[in-house]
Amino acid sequence: MGKVNTTERLARLRELMKQHKLDVYIVPSEDSHQSEYIAPVDMRRVFISGFSGSAGTAVVTLEKASLATDGRYFNQAEKQLDENWTLLKQGLQDVPTWQEWTAEQSEGGKTVGVDPTLITAPDSRKLSEKIKKKGGGELKAVKENLVDNVWGKDKPDRPSEKVQLLGLENAGKSSKEKIEELRKELDKKKCAGLVISMLDEIAWLFNLRGSDIPYNPVFFSYAVITSEDATLYIDETKLTQDAKSHLADFVAIKPYDSIFSEIEALSTSAPPTKSDSKSGSPKPKFLLSTKASWALSKSLGGEEKVEEARSPVGDAKAIKNETEMEGMRQCHIRDGAALIEYFAWLEEQLNSKKIELDEVVAADKLEEIRKRKDKFVGLSFPTISSTGANAAVIHYQPERGNCSVIDPKAIYLCDSGAQFLDGTTDTTRTLHFGTPTDMERKSYTLVLKGNIALELAKFPKGTTGFALDTLARQYLWAQGLDYRHGTGHGVGSYLNVHEGPIGIGTRVQYSEVALSVGNVISDEPGYYEDGNFGIRIENVVMVKEIQTEHKFGDKPFLGFEHVTLVPMCRKLVDETLLDEREKKWLNAYHQEVKEKTAGLLGGNETSLQWLERETQLY
Repeated sequence: MGKVNTTERLARLRELMKQHKLDVYIVPSEDSHQSEYIAPVDMRRVFISGFSGSAGTAVVTLEKASLATDGRYFNQAEKQLDENWTLLKQGLQDVPTWQEWTAEQSEGGKTVGVDPTLITAPDSRKLSEKIKKKGGGELKAVKENLVDNVWGKDKPDRPSEKVQLLGLENAGKSSKEKIEELRKELDKKKCAGLVISMLDEIAWLFNLRGSDIPYNPVFFSYAVITSEDATLYIDETKLTQDAKSHLADFVAIKPYDSIFSEIEALSTSAPPTKSDSKSGSPKPKFLLSTKASWALSKSLGGEEKVEEARSPVGDAKAIKNETEMEGMRQCHIRDGAALIEYFAWLEEQLNSKKIELDEVVAADKLEEIRKRKDKFVGLSFPTISSTGANAAVIHYQPERGNCSVIDPKAIYLCDSGAQFLDGTTDTTRTLHFGTPTDMERKSYTLVLKGNIALELAKFPKGTTGFALDTLARQYLWAQGLDYRHGTGHGVGSYLNVHEGPIGIGTRVQYSEVALSVGNVISDEPGYYEDGNFGIRIENVVMVKEIQTEHKFGDKPFLGFEHVTLVPMCRKLVDETLLDEREKKWLNAYHQEVKEKTAGLLGGNETSLQWLERETQLY
């Protein structure tokens, strides 16, 4: 995407700001559900600024405009923003955050506006405090989205894709059972009910899947659960007959847009909880996730009438049941076979046939191979197919017609995943089709050692991903090296590839939630040399209970079970840096990869020979 002239768009936005008596207007990246990936209809920040990166916030005053984004996107933003915009490079010294910049612009009692559906209630309060401290006026909730009005008839339509039932053979637990368990949680918390806005939580709770947002099998909806009722707010025409029949006897269906008026009425007539109905306690509050919008909080009566907490649905969803865990094992076998076939094909094209392939053409081939696998639905995120220096860009995404030709003499990093009816995959492998340098082999092996160390970790119940992060970094740290991303993220079960609330890394939230049996999480250390090469090795692992000789404090001990089954690159392993325990793990892993995937390669000699070579004993 090239540079867009935003002069006319900004002029029209500023006219609307004057009509609404606003001095500053904020345009977030998010949709009304705080989704990581958004549908084209919600790409307001992209439209107004011309910047197409996935992270960033635009702030427009009557005279200036700024775009704040992080280090992943500095180069892209500089290329895409026209002269109307100032780039705020987040994380650099002396560069204000977008919140600080907004507060500075509000000095002298100026009014700041934002669409309250696009900012969370906690974030709105923090921003309001910053504005007041700077002598600004109020943070005003503007119901009418001003960018939508500028966009006008060119704005894409809201998706209306069909919503399907996910059968019990893949879900593993009925929706009725999930809702009853949720009600018990709400009763324990003495809450009148829960308003759910996160799309993956709704899909999981009701055992439904959709395709309103690329790569994520979710659908636009809200839900309200009380002790007596379950209501799904959705465009009913999107539901297939199977989905309607599934919901018929225990869920009320109401229009998507009616959520705000409905919960406003609900909050004034909240039913007592089961435990409170006998005790004459004060009227219970509705529970709202800390990721829910300011608009939802306002409709429920605001901060005084709402209890904000981490969503109990998100917590329950992150602990997979036996069916979901088995589904993750099986889909990773199929996906592993697809990646083996792809890497063998790619090596043959580059080395034996001397065919030039660019990064996008290669990624297309991988998708074509995946599509042939049983239960395939789609990709779980855009494939990161990167050669040489591009591999050092952590969130690199090749553009069709404007990407590099794969160099067989350079590192090739492929981070990709798929959605299957029985699970979600996310695998990164780094390969070399020529002769790697000593530094490339050393870096790769240090990353591999960290990957193995994390997988082999044994830890007491109650341990967080925050506490485990150093295990994956220790060998890099010993050499004065590191990487600037988290070590692991939660993975959904035929849901979002990035799933909270768990993770492995240094983010504060990863210290708040302990890892539990049934969690599915990635193990993905890396190392990147800007302008040269990048390395990342990613396996998806599941948390399980393990047996230990002792059990200190009578606590169970936990460990990991890998489900990803793709060989590590032999050319990049420096065997002299591996100890006997690591070699034993690697040999056992490669034996398992061979045993489980060879039968799915359809007798393809190229793939079988590649697999045999890459899984030889160390």
